[in-house]
Order: sequence, then structure tokens, then C-alpha cells
Amino acid sequence: MTIGIEVETQRDVEPIQRLNVIAFDGRTEEADLVDALRTAGDLVLSLVARDKDRVVGHIAFSRVTIEAAAGPVGGIALAPVAVRPEHQNRGIGRRLIEAGLQRLSQQGESIVLVVGNPAYYKRFGFSIEQGKAFPCEYSGPYFMALVMDDAPAPTGPVIYPDAFELVH
Repeated sequence: MTIGIEVETQRDVEPIQRLNVIAFDGRTEEADLVDALRTAGDLVLSLVARDKDRVVGHIAFSRVTIEAAAGPVGGIALAPVAVRPEHQNRGIGRRLIEAGLQRLSQQGESIVLVVGNPAYYKRFGFSIEQGKAFPCEYSGPYFMALVMDDAPAPTGPVIYPDAFELVH
């Protein structure tokens, strides 16, 4: 199995939607979230993992606003990440996350937020402690932040795109 990681194209939209439904046990909320982020122009980066021509994994990164003391600053939310059940536990999710974080860093992004399993996401540098500097509706034991460069990061309340109302 040779998996390639690529930026989504128009031909991936429907396979991404199906993948998110399958990966989330038939729930449509995550698929609807990705579609709504794309439609609203809030999707900053969307990557697919391909096994030959088949989409077997997907990750979405969208724009959030951090209400910093000096004024609003852009940040990134990682959500969702999905892998077809028969391809899980093969490192595809890890590869999607690493590729996405690398591209975002190259694009000059410095803050990425995620809600998820701390034991999993801490291996990528996410921290619950750093997440406390970005209060929002998702704050709590599963809310984490990754500050990707050495410069002091702006902190403050976070406003997520309206599309996230679909996954509450």
C-alpha cells in the first residue's frame, strides 16, 4: 500500500464527504462541517490521503479568529481528521496531521487549535496548557493548542466559523 498525501481537488469533494460519514460511524455532521467550511471560504487547507486513486483519509484546517489584546489575529482549527476504518492504525492520520502542520508553518501560520484525545495529539506538540490561553466554547480537557514558532503568540478568546455549529 502506497499512500500519497495531496491537496484536495474538485474531484475529491464527494469522496471526502462519503469518507467523513463512514469514518464517523454514519454521522453526517463532520461531512457537513467540511462542506460548509469550503462553501464559506473558511477552509484554509484540505488534504487527502490516497491509496492509488481512492481517498482513504482526509484532514481539514479552517480559519479561526483570536481576539488578541492588540486586535483580531488569525489562527487555525484542525477538524476533522478522518481515515477509512479498514485503513486506520496504519499511520495515515499521523501523516495527514504532520503534512498539514508542515504546510501551515510554511504558509506562516503560527497557532493551531484542536479538540481531541490529548494522548494522541500531544505527540504532534499540542498542549492542553497552551490551549488555556485561547478560551472558547470548546475549552476544557480536550481542547489543545500548538504554537508553531518561537515568537510570542497572541492569546485571547477564539471565535470559530459559523459552520462549527453543525457539530455541537
